[in-house]
Parts: sequence; structure tokens; C-alpha cells
Amino acid sequence: MKQQSNIVKNSDLLKNLSPTERYELLQLCHRRTYKSGEYVYYQNDPASGLYFIEEGQIQLQVKNQGGIPNSENEETHTITVESPQEIGLVSIGYETRRLSSAQCLTDCTLLGFFTPDFETLKKRNPQTAVKFLEASSNRIMKQLDLSMQKIIELSDVKTAFQIQFETQYKSKAESD
Repeated sequence: MKQQSNIVKNSDLLKNLSPTERYELLQLCHRRTYKSGEYVYYQNDPASGLYFIEEGQIQLQVKNQGGIPNSENEETHTITVESPQEIGLVSIGYETRRLSSAQCLTDCTLLGFFTPDFETLKKRNPQTAVKFLEASSNRIMKQLDLSMQKIIELSDVKTAFQIQFETQYKSKAESD
């Protein structure tokens, strides 16, 4: 329990939560262990929660197949994350699919916080749930901003604008 507490306590994501609020969140987390080489989740799976890395290293992998399954043009892009980072943040509060696969590079211990746990947190302590969602949204917005800046750098403002806004309004018009 103390190790779990340290992970949640040291999480940059949760730094704006009080110790009591962190403890409430910790009570809803589920400890999971994985062996080196095991996958926590796969790219395109429905996203159901986030994981705080308690121990070990995880490699996030994105495979680009150019639209052709089993293609020789398949590229894999990777990044390695470790304690006290978390993976799968976008999945809390949003219905989405996993953007990457998460494979353990070492034996890993993770604390899972899943959508039903978030729903429980909302019922038990709405203020803590709001603070958690605000912290998550702030992180996601920073990621979006960095992504948009990279698109502008690699392409142009028009392309970034189209990606950010036209897709949103096109989806809305199609659903009306």
C-alpha cells in the first residue's frame, strides 16, 4: 500500500489533488502485474482506463501500416515510459480507442483506474472527480496544443486548422 501511495503521491497528473483526494483515488485503483513482453493493451482496443506505473518500464508502440494489413511498409514508432508516469489518460471521461499498444519491457506493476472506478468516484466525491477530470483535461489540452504546433511545423496552418475544426463540424453536421 505504501508503494501505491508513493506512486499516486508523486504523479504529476495528481499534484493538484490534496492528500485526502489522492487517497480516495488510490482506494479505487486496481494493482495489476505483468511479465516482461506482455501487453497491457493493444492499439485500437476500446479504451477503458488509465494505468499508473508503479514499477517497471513500458514501451508505447504505434504501428503505421499505410492502410495495408501485414504490409512490408509497416512502421513502428515507440516511446518508453516508467514510474511515476501514467499511460492511457485519454480513456477516462471519453469514449475512444487506444492510440498505441503498451508492452512491458520489464516485469511491471501497474495501478489501474478504470471508467467504472471514475463513475464511483463521481458518486462518492464529485469534487474530487471534477479536480481529477480538470487535471486530465489540462494534460490532454497541452498534448493537443503540442500536436497542433507540430502539424503546423511539418505542414501549414491551414492543414492544422482543417484537422482541428473541420473534422469536428463535419461530424456534427453528419449526425444532425
